[in-house]
Amino acid sequence: MRNKFSFSRRGFLGLSLASTAGLMMPERIWALTTSAARTLVEGLVADLYDVINSGRAEDRMYRDFEGFLDRYADMPIIAQSVMGVDWRRASSGQRSAFVSAFKTYISRKYGSRFRDLVGGQIEVTDARAIRNFFEVRSLARLRGESPFEVIWLVSDGSGAPRVFNIIIEGINLTTTEREEVGALMDRNGGNIDAMIADLRNAS
Repeated sequence: MRNKFSFSRRGFLGLSLASTAGLMMPERIWALTTSAARTLVEGLVADLYDVINSGRAEDRMYRDFEGFLDRYADMPIIAQSVMGVDWRRASSGQRSAFVSAFKTYISRKYGSRFRDLVGGQIEVTDARAIRNFFEVRSLARLRGESPFEVIWLVSDGSGAPRVFNIIIEGINLTTTEREEVGALMDRNGGNIDAMIADLRNAS
């Protein structure tokens, strides 16, 4: 029997870019509304499947996915949360380098699993405001998988509506990748530059 949180679910988690504990949250909602948050996720899902079903070579799809992350994901906030306490001691140059390396890493790591999503469907079912962000719920139906819920966390705290986290059956992107990056940091003895160099080559 397959693990409940199967590989396809892991692939979907990264492709769509936490529990919110320990996550830097925007200070206020700005002008974002529940309807706009829902529309953002609906657009994200449509564009995601355009990439998946494009028939392009994998290298081109990885580049497309990096652009997709720029449009829909708040990568600086996600990267900051993933890097955790080490973000505080990183220089501005190291932070910028980490955001870039992390985006490329996510694109390669999960972009190679695009095929898992072919033939599937993701339906947005609900949206609501929670404190200073919005939660958009959807139901994913992938081939060979029982339906499962995907929760998208949306804010415009960085100045534009963006997804800053994804939760699937209690499993979240931030926590999963924070563990991966933390392991890389430990392997490099806390050296941020060396960790970033390793991340550029990870997948």
